[in-house]
Amino acid sequence: MMRFLWIGLLCAATPVFADDAQIVGATVTPADVGWTVSVTIAHEETGWDDYADEWRIENWVGDTLGTRVLQHPHVNEQPFTRSLKEVTLPQGTEAIWIRARTSVDGWGDERFELTLPVVE
Repeated sequence: MMRFLWIGLLCAATPVFADDAQIVGATVTPADVGWTVSVTIAHEETGWDDYADEWRIENWVGDTLGTRVLQHPHVNEQPFTRSLKEVTLPQGTEAIWIRARTSVDGWGDERFELTLPVVE
């Protein structure tokens, strides 16, 4: 009986890990200056204690090309979309990858790939 009590207490004391923020959509469009990247994120936010707090644009090897800090939780706005304007990409870039971060778990492992449209 005591063994089951200890197992129950251990499970109750184990921290619950939040899910990574999921990028459910993204667009990249040419602008007068650089590119505009818009990213739609879904995350089970609980408020200031756990929310998607940033996303970034990466090249194929994971170098950061731009970041968008998310200033507050979006508990009642799920999924939500935020944009980053005037993004300068290296000459010859054909694709970019988006990665999201949460205030609890940091940067997620998943990346969302976007192919840049051909601009003439």
